[in-house]
Amino acid sequence: MTTTALPPTHAPPRGPTTAPRLRLAIKPPGSHEGPLDGAWWPRSDDFLNELPSLVDSLDRHWGRITRVAVDPRPWRRLPEEVPCVGHTVEVGAPSQEQDRHTLALASFAVGSWELLVIPPHTDPQAAARLMAAATDPAGGPVAGALISAEAVRHEAGMPAEACAPTAAEDTWVSEGGAAGTGTGATDPSGVRRPLGRLHSSAGR
Repeated sequence: MTTTALPPTHAPPRGPTTAPRLRLAIKPPGSHEGPLDGAWWPRSDDFLNELPSLVDSLDRHWGRITRVAVDPRPWRRLPEEVPCVGHTVEVGAPSQEQDRHTLALASFAVGSWELLVIPPHTDPQAAARLMAAATDPAGGPVAGALISAEAVRHEAGMPAEACAPTAAEDTWVSEGGAAGTGTGATDPSGVRRPLGRLHSSAGR
């Protein structure tokens, strides 16, 4: 019997993999007006997968994030703790005062902040408008009002030209991050709030 040696099969070389850019916008340092400190646009409803990259970015600016509080309903799964780079973040239920469209973050002995959470499948132009509104240094509406206004805009079927993002928002439409930055997040070091109470149970 004759056997034929086949050439070895080689998988094509794999290039370096790059994690998706964090879609985060933070108010400029020193901007304390309004109920929000910025906006976060996660890429999925998997909180366990989405939170670590957000915390890793904010740890460098706000000090180590130790706790977060968030409404469990929009998320596929919401664990009591999330492993992040170098530490674990406790996940709790929002207080009665917290807007259900926000994520509250607490940094031990430093302060707490609230980010508008933009639903993952939001249209890029709508997300751009929400990012811009949430980071307006002059302040603005609460998170729920921003989400509701965008829903009304969508239901009304406003023409594309009426919904076109501004030049500053164009960067978000192309997923490049916050306008004028290279990391997708402006330096949030000037925004601090007193530590508030975060409930220890996410109410699952």
